[in-house]
Amino acid sequence: MDRRHFLKLGGYLSGAVLLGSTGISRSLAATRGKTLTIGNVGWNEDVALAYLSKVILENDLGYQKVTVAKRGVDDLFKGVANGTLDAFQDVWLPRTHRMYWDQYGDKVVRLNPWYEGTANLGLAVPDYVAAQSIADLPAYSKQFGGKIIGIEPGAGEMKIVENKVMPGYDLSGYKLIPSTTPKMLNALADAVRHEQPIVVTLYKPNWAFSVYRIRYLDDPKGLISGHNEHLYSIVRQGLKQDKPDAYAFLNAIRFTPDQLGQLELAINAANTPEQGVENWLNADSPFGGQNGINHQLVQPWIDAAKLAAQKA
Repeated sequence: MDRRHFLKLGGYLSGAVLLGSTGISRSLAATRGKTLTIGNVGWNEDVALAYLSKVILENDLGYQKVTVAKRGVDDLFKGVANGTLDAFQDVWLPRTHRMYWDQYGDKVVRLNPWYEGTANLGLAVPDYVAAQSIADLPAYSKQFGGKIIGIEPGAGEMKIVENKVMPGYDLSGYKLIPSTTPKMLNALADAVRHEQPIVVTLYKPNWAFSVYRIRYLDDPKGLISGHNEHLYSIVRQGLKQDKPDAYAFLNAIRFTPDQLGQLELAINAANTPEQGVENWLNADSPFGGQNGINHQLVQPWIDAAKLAAQKA
């Protein structure tokens, strides 16, 4: 063996010794090659959580690839229940997703609530419209074009509006228009820009309430609003055993309304959700460093994941 190859081999060996001596744990090494699939319904808070989880699991916890798979609500519950999805992070209970929970709840694992604010549903309008209540809508059907602009057709809110709100308030002069959350928000933005009447299915948390002067219509019959919800993640059975770091990370996530709103706005302003997450994590980085104030927020979640991996 010549001197060049001897030195190269010696470098490899000394590097291996150094790695061992610095305590890079077997659990961290075990994450190499690991993958995760997170289901996503496309709602703003779900996009925020899913892509934040993807970025952190890949960048901080050594996952090779985290896939964000967009599905309808029924397919998301079904996917977590049958194990084709590892997690879905936007379960609204006890009301909005009750029918799905009743069907799949015993086949999934529900984690602790991650949202520390009040989550609720409603029909929303710009402040400048005359209607104050859902009960006023029949008198203003012409102004609103006889349309309620909705979100994804399988969403729990859409079912509540169609099956309870519309018959309960005799909205026979309206059609509920299925759409997607981004398209609904684009329609809202366009209407506000031109000061045109519009009524949309909306929910809190949502960044739109911070950006536009909008409000829920009063709901004197309590058919959609006034029912506060908790937001949960669900994961497949067995995730805690075979990927304890991912389980611990997902279970540690906590957001206040302001923190979540800022993350949603950062994603909305970026070219990609991943870039929006990176911008949010590095916001107010000292001296241009990589660990901004929001990275300090998520650090305990990362620490919980690493601790779980070490104990496994």
